[in-house]
Amino acid sequence: MRALVVVGLLGVLALAFVVTAIIRDTQGKAGTAEGCPEGWPLADVTLHEPKDVKINVFNTTEEPGRAGSVADDFRNRKFQVKKVGNDPKEIDDVAVLRYGPKGVGSAHLLQAYFLNNAVPGYDEKRTDDVVDVVLGNGFQQLATTTEVNQSLGDIGAPRAPKGSCPSPVAK
Repeated sequence: MRALVVVGLLGVLALAFVVTAIIRDTQGKAGTAEGCPEGWPLADVTLHEPKDVKINVFNTTEEPGRAGSVADDFRNRKFQVKKVGNDPKEIDDVAVLRYGPKGVGSAHLLQAYFLNNAVPGYDEKRTDDVVDVVLGNGFQQLATTTEVNQSLGDIGAPRAPKGSCPSPVAK
């Protein structure tokens, strides 16, 4: 009988401890806009499907028509290609992804198509949800579907860039 009383008392104490911990939790709003400093942009960290991603494709290499062929590859993969053209500044990297807070999740997906070798070009002042894909001299080809899936597994979930907060509502 004494053992049941002790076990019951321990159960009540454990329940009280758990309730107190939940009520006093200071991290309950972590990852939401409520804990965000005033003036910081809200970053859309939703990993979008290709059909929901809007991109512009620009070429900086000396190979004419490269942006058009890569844009066609992206269209075949169901991306929404808005603009295709040349960028005057030549880059030696594989690619540069230029985006704002609304394009964080989209840029994260695109990063996988470059096997995480694209240089992020986050601009907190940019207001649209379009990602500029700027092809550089190091670009060879887009990753296959299998490679994209493996790359997404390697790089994990999208995170809000420094100086921004994750958006509480996925759009």
